[in-house]
Amino acid sequence: MNKLISAPGRLARRMLPFPRRRKSDAVLEALPFFAVPAGAIEALPDPTAFRQALLRHIAQASRRIVIVTLYLQDDEAGREVLDALYAAKARQPALRISVFVDWHRAQRGLIGKQKSEGNAGMYREYAERLGAGVDIYGVPVQNRELFGVLHLKGFVIDDAVLYSGASLNDVYLARHGRYRLDRYHLLQHRALADAMAAFVQRHFVDSDAVRRLNVVGVPSTKMLQPAIRDLRQDLQRAAYEVPPASLGDRDVAVTPLLGFGRGDNTLNEVLLALLRGTRQRLILLTPYFNLPRPVRLVLGQLLRRGCVIDIMVGDKTANDFYIPPGQPFKTIGLLPYLYENNLRRFARTHRRQIDSGQLNLHLWRDGDNSYHLKGLFIDDDVAVLTGNNLNPRAWALDLENGLVLRDPAHLLHAMHQAEWEALKRHAVRLNDYHALESPRHYPADVRKLLRRLNRTRLDRLVNRLL
Repeated sequence: MNKLISAPGRLARRMLPFPRRRKSDAVLEALPFFAVPAGAIEALPDPTAFRQALLRHIAQASRRIVIVTLYLQDDEAGREVLDALYAAKARQPALRISVFVDWHRAQRGLIGKQKSEGNAGMYREYAERLGAGVDIYGVPVQNRELFGVLHLKGFVIDDAVLYSGASLNDVYLARHGRYRLDRYHLLQHRALADAMAAFVQRHFVDSDAVRRLNVVGVPSTKMLQPAIRDLRQDLQRAAYEVPPASLGDRDVAVTPLLGFGRGDNTLNEVLLALLRGTRQRLILLTPYFNLPRPVRLVLGQLLRRGCVIDIMVGDKTANDFYIPPGQPFKTIGLLPYLYENNLRRFARTHRRQIDSGQLNLHLWRDGDNSYHLKGLFIDDDVAVLTGNNLNPRAWALDLENGLVLRDPAHLLHAMHQAEWEALKRHAVRLNDYHALESPRHYPADVRKLLRRLNRTRLDRLVNRLL
């Protein structure tokens, strides 16, 4: 009935002699930006190059180092980074070094391992042994880790921004022969670096909820609950400060964006506006195929409009929660199978577009390495660098950010194309949903849990929280 009532209006709009202005266009045109020379933006090819660039910039730092990451792990790679930070401080006593990690994640052991004091124990051991100079803070985005974590990304070292969705541990930094692939970009721009560093100072350092972890007498989460509530309210209103700028012929417009919470989430709103504004081609990268409903709806709209969509996701064996057959099974190992089921349903729904080549689903796999990529390429003039997994948890619970790169002169086209071609070297295109393993062939423990979740409809809750 509603469609019949609105039909005359829709017909009239289609017959107008000029195209309607889309709301998404207005959203994007209103975005403030930094005019960054295209030559100051570089895509690093792999985790080894990322690790080398990080350590090189730390060694050369003279004014500031601000590292924001989900975790800095107590392992060989994490200790290598901490050693580099303390060595940089010893060389440059005036250097200010701040590291921000998730409060909850830093104070527990790894999932499935024995209980421990977590990475915070390493932070305190370093401070006791090497003294002050490297401030390591825990940021409690929520009262419990299950309901949201610090998922902000970006390392500011002097005037450089090293941006990646990777955290800092052995597998992300490609130690011991294995790696977890992410995206890695280096942007040399003082104003952008200033804005990202100022955000951390204003909203983290100045908050009563954000406390040092590498000191004795760290307060409990319960003691901080009123301050955590104030921090959440502050973050829901927060934004990067971006002064007005004009775009030169050799510049790219770079906009840092923040996202937190279900309502008034600027990052979510802009991501949807970017997707809706797709004219011909979209490439979407996500490690866990569990798209938020608004994203799924927009993808359906784009397919109906005739846009070509490529989606790359990791094979279930390239998921960081995958447990190979023969190893003791834990409940967390169910997640890769849930994500594969989501992908199977999506492929089945859109099998006609897959057959025609309008929709291309790529599964990435490289030995026993894992896949953690996220982001967007839209037409030839927009890219999004982000740690946002494009899943319901990122959409509503975690504190996220991203860099939107608008490139009207296509100055970065070759760089983006090279990155995409390199990713496809370890990916295969799904011909249809039958190419994915049938749930009937899953391990017995997985089948049992899936039946239980489906019977109680708890699979929807799990998809939203994990």
